[in-house]
Amino acid sequence: MERKTTTVDDNASLIERRSIDFIPDAERHGNLFSQFTLWFGANLQVTAVVVGALAVVLGGDVFWSLIGLLIGQVIGGAVMALHGAQGPQLGLPQMISSRVQFGVYGAIVPLVLVCVMYIGFSAGGTVLAGQAVGELLHTDNTTSILIFSALVVLLTGLGYRIIHTMGRVSSIVGTLAFLYLFASLLHGHALDSLLANRHFTVASFLLAVSLSASWQIAYGPYVADYSRYLPKSTSALRTFLAVFSGTVIGAQVSMTFGVLAAALAGERFSGHEVAFIVGLGATGAIAAVLYFTIALGKLTITTLNAYGSVMSVAAIVTGFGGQREISARTRFVFVLLSVAASSGLALLGQHSFLKAFSSFLLFLLVFFTPWSAINLVDYYWVTRERYDVPALFDVDGRYGRWNLAGITVYAIGVLVQMPFVATGFYTGPWVDALGGVDVSWIVGIVVPGVLYYAVSRFAGSHAPERLIVPGPMTDAD
Repeated sequence: MERKTTTVDDNASLIERRSIDFIPDAERHGNLFSQFTLWFGANLQVTAVVVGALAVVLGGDVFWSLIGLLIGQVIGGAVMALHGAQGPQLGLPQMISSRVQFGVYGAIVPLVLVCVMYIGFSAGGTVLAGQAVGELLHTDNTTSILIFSALVVLLTGLGYRIIHTMGRVSSIVGTLAFLYLFASLLHGHALDSLLANRHFTVASFLLAVSLSASWQIAYGPYVADYSRYLPKSTSALRTFLAVFSGTVIGAQVSMTFGVLAAALAGERFSGHEVAFIVGLGATGAIAAVLYFTIALGKLTITTLNAYGSVMSVAAIVTGFGGQREISARTRFVFVLLSVAASSGLALLGQHSFLKAFSSFLLFLLVFFTPWSAINLVDYYWVTRERYDVPALFDVDGRYGRWNLAGITVYAIGVLVQMPFVATGFYTGPWVDALGGVDVSWIVGIVVPGVLYYAVSRFAGSHAPERLIVPGPMTDAD
């Protein structure tokens, strides 16, 4: 069938045409600052505030909670940014590269779990956003959730460019809002007196580290989705630093506010986060701005979640069908299905269901740390960035249908974490001995990472001599 070549007008279109297919050089655009603003803005949001507050609510002091959170940000942010640095080199969404380690069919296992997790995270964010939208527009929760979901469909449907624009807007609005919130929260309180109250315990410190590290690692399955359009000549190190600094600084700002709010407000904050934050506004106009800021922050991250889940669904479907891409119409259908699923869960979980489901989602993180370790070890130390991109879409190609070695290591990586898991959904038998702290993410990175490297060295690498990418690309039929 005849195919048309990409034009400048196509390139400048606001509506994204690509899906999981390779982004050719002629369509690469953007700069590293957009990576910083995207992840900085995505982390200036109420859920990150709540995560930071948990470090104090669950027994930590202010000083060591802040130190522990920062260490966790650095560790988890490094893992996350290493995934992000793959984007410009491969020109592909993050999870497609899993076909190297698991096979074209085998990669569907982590892909399905990714879809479940991000749809669930979107549902939780939609509930909080619905509350903010309701206060802003004076509508009931159900109507507010539907309005918010419609915006997510629109932005996700438009795709990559609009998502990065959202990141820039969220960075500006979020920075101004948090400056005001910190000033209001600390008015009449001496920060040095809060920091002077120190009672270090290993359990509380490890909890703070685990909270922020897990927060960052959860971005891993889709971070390269938002860097894959950068020019191929973009430095991997500079990409890493842009993503790393944006996500670490943004999350640490939000979590620091959560720590201070929990320490100063106690029960007035815990369980009433949105109301407390807006209550700092003092006047109706400022309160409205804060509701808007909360809704905007959740809109940014929920759009990221929806877009990432759509890429994962597309990767599953094309894995079975042997396709290299999907049409814009099919992608929009996937957007509708993804947002409908998260919105339905949000409507069901406005009250009690969502709390239990959130515990289940945190449990799902157990399945992503070994995936992350395997993917990074393979890319940076085994294949050393030498992927055969066309073979990722060929079940009879270099990577085959199933990679039993990768799947076996992945299964072991999941199982070895079970004794260390501490969630409302499941708690492992060794958690009590560790003071109730979940350190499964550490085990889930180290064990499968080392094991995969050893297995790969023994079996030998099937990597090509250099990175192989498709020839000149054209539009879909």
